[in-house]
Amino acid sequence: MNTITKLVCLIVLSISASFASAASSKIGILVFDGFLTSDVTAPIEVFGAATKKSWFSSYEVVVISATKKKIVVSEEGLTVIADKTIYDDLELDVLLVPSAYDMDDFIGDKKLISFIKKQGASASWMASNCSGAFLLGEAGILDGKKATTWAGGEKDLAKSYPKINVQYDQNVVIGKKVITSNGGPVSYQAAFALLTKLSSEEFSKEISESIQFNRLDRAFKP
Repeated sequence: MNTITKLVCLIVLSISASFASAASSKIGILVFDGFLTSDVTAPIEVFGAATKKSWFSSYEVVVISATKKKIVVSEEGLTVIADKTIYDDLELDVLLVPSAYDMDDFIGDKKLISFIKKQGASASWMASNCSGAFLLGEAGILDGKKATTWAGGEKDLAKSYPKINVQYDQNVVIGKKVITSNGGPVSYQAAFALLTKLSSEEFSKEISESIQFNRLDRAFKP
């Protein structure tokens, strides 16, 4: 093999490695029985639409069950089949945590909290909607950072995790590598805020227009 051939091979290998690395960027969305539907479906719609674009095609949305069973049912009755579970070997670029009306069992789940801690140590961004902030708080992800939870639940979050710089009466709060929101329909706003961080404001606007989210700014006239 001559020098030129070796050089070409090295370039090809380097490019292949770069593509392989890019293709491994995963946005993990956690699910568990009783999760509030829009906390999960909003980011799936936003990021799912974005992955169809060339500028975001290196990302993959992965739904992750908090237990060993992959079939999960939301509070509102939506059945979801997860791609992975927290027991799989996963390296995520983003982990997003949803909420439920009763979070006690999940906050007390040591294996779940351990999974969140592990991902928080290496992920580029961590995110939560609604009371999912309590899971990030339990894992120590929000210590010393600005964060919020459901509207009206800020005092509970501050009491439970005094190291969090809790923000009041804000839909979405962007901290250092962390995005938290009130959840519900606001989960869309949070997803677009995160998409902007992962790509650009221009690209985020493109997806907003493609799923017609931008039309919500228009006054409703029955």
